[in-house]
Amino acid sequence: MKKAKITAYVDAALFNELDELSVRRRIPRTQIIEAALASFLSPDSAEQNEAAIVRRLDRLTRSLERLERDQEITTEALALFVRFWLTTTPPLPDDTYSAAKAKGKERYSGFVRTLSRRLSTSTTLQRELSHNTEANPNK
Repeated sequence: MKKAKITAYVDAALFNELDELSVRRRIPRTQIIEAALASFLSPDSAEQNEAAIVRRLDRLTRSLERLERDQEITTEALALFVRFWLTTTPPLPDDTYSAAKAKGKERYSGFVRTLSRRLSTSTTLQRELSHNTEANPNK
């Protein structure tokens, strides 16, 4: 195949990178430039990039949909628990209200400390449950 000569000016740093790559790979600079031009001018390159981006966006969309579903399940479970707890817990007598309120504050503080500790160490109930299930498959 007959080749045409091209004269082009490039930045000195780019030329040095081209020269170093040519020496390192032991191939002529012309071959590197031809491959780079072919890749740049190839219509498939743009289509491949677009397809890769579309695949990534699809994967992100599915991931966000799973997160949204999981969050909806969690919110519904919490709401059902609170409703059940509120309907089954009898009201406190007036004479024990102050002591119960103080105990409630104490328990809530303990809950917040435990939650903070578990979140900071990445120890989640879901991981605990899956670990226990793996350790005891009969459960």
